[in-house]
Amino acid sequence: MQPKVPTFAEQLAATRSTAVHLEMRDSYSVAGEVQAFAAWRDGFRYDPADRASWWRPWLSTIQETVERGVEVRRARIVSTPVSEYIRYEHSGTFTNIAAGEQVRWLDRREASDLALPGNDFWLFDGELVRFNHFTGAGESAGPSFSDDPAVARLCATAFEAVWERAVPHEKFSI
Repeated sequence: MQPKVPTFAEQLAATRSTAVHLEMRDSYSVAGEVQAFAAWRDGFRYDPADRASWWRPWLSTIQETVERGVEVRRARIVSTPVSEYIRYEHSGTFTNIAAGEQVRWLDRREASDLALPGNDFWLFDGELVRFNHFTGAGESAGPSFSDDPAVARLCATAFEAVWERAVPHEKFSI
């Protein structure tokens, strides 16, 4: 019998001090974003003044996590000029920041000499890695997990190297 895979919310709830996320794709096509991306393409933009229109369970989870003292950071490595999907992500990132996440962006050209894992990941407390796998079309192929200290070190080192070079969201122009 396979062990129960914890939900992302369960993992964050168990996190004591840090949760870092590294994204390295220029396009995603996950089921939960398809409609929002289509609406964005059609001209819809979140109104920062109308928090009720864009606040969602994900942001509540992040806010609760940050409020209990966990530092949540996200770094995105992107190709420039950026893809349409990255423009979409960038336009909505103010919601992540409003929830308490710190977000930085790194031009892929600036990452050429960094040793990076082969997949996007979350690293919780520097110990547990949740790799996010995607199909070639950008659809979710499910997570995998590692608590191997060497894998956690690789991910922590990669994330910190990206973070050091990356540009804070408010200074990253697309």
